[in-house]
Amino acid sequence: MEQRWTAETWPIAAAMIPFPGKLPNGDLVQDARPEVWEQNLAQVADASFDAVDPTDSWLRIADLEPARLSEFLSICDGLGLSIPAISTARRSVIDPEHGGEYLAYSHRVIDTAAQLGIGHVSFGFFGPLSPSQMKALWFWTEQGVQNPDDPDVYRLAVDRIRELGQHAESCGVRIALEMYEDTYLGSARDAVRFVSEVNHPSVRLNIDIGNLIRLHRPVEPWAEMIELCAPYAGYWHVKNYYRIEDPSGLVMTHPAPLLGGTINWRAAIRRALELGFDSPFLVEHYGGDGLSISAANRDYIRTILPGGTIRT
Repeated sequence: MEQRWTAETWPIAAAMIPFPGKLPNGDLVQDARPEVWEQNLAQVADASFDAVDPTDSWLRIADLEPARLSEFLSICDGLGLSIPAISTARRSVIDPEHGGEYLAYSHRVIDTAAQLGIGHVSFGFFGPLSPSQMKALWFWTEQGVQNPDDPDVYRLAVDRIRELGQHAESCGVRIALEMYEDTYLGSARDAVRFVSEVNHPSVRLNIDIGNLIRLHRPVEPWAEMIELCAPYAGYWHVKNYYRIEDPSGLVMTHPAPLLGGTINWRAAIRRALELGFDSPFLVEHYGGDGLSISAANRDYIRTILPGGTIRT
């Protein structure tokens, strides 16, 4: 398969998860002055990123008034930041209280992506953090919201994602569904089953296997997840974790750079390319200086992509 990008031109976006969605005074970034957005985005540009994903835990660009959206785009343009994709988080279209509201929001995200020439959006079925997750050092060490084992809810999920897929196809956008524990995309086999049941050409998987490798429980081997899911992959969130498994059954994990954690990302990306992956990447990292680690991850990925060279 002929690749449309080289190692140097492949879109690799910074996630905005290192930047909170609330200001120290409690105000939402959503309602902040554009100067606040620029302060955050300037740090992304200073880390030598040329692409950003305005992750909606930081800013919901689909809910900005036209004038404020224009201001946001002007800031990105002035900093040399393109927007290859929009990621959403914790706004599940099957949320028991807000599912209908989040479905409408997801349609707005697709419309905004189409309006701005953004080719990819990422949706998921994971819910809000539980009180215990919010108190934990690492939220994934505590139990979160689980998708119900209910055929009717599962069918609703399939139907609503297919509806979004039809909308996306009509305006040239592709959807990627984020793999995440205890959801209908909570394992490689579950994810493949779900996207196969949706059965729409505009709906792919966001094979964020780091979300699963970090769990303090038995998980599928990362190479097996890649082998099963890469043929269905679209926009891809990438991160790594150190994972220790004790013979007693104790499992412990900690965020790691791509070059150094449990997942061999050189092998994973090369195999995904062999299986047809041709979408942008998002680099993300929890803890510490997540932006700088993400920048190092970006540079590492470029050494793996076609024509990439080791930087000295």
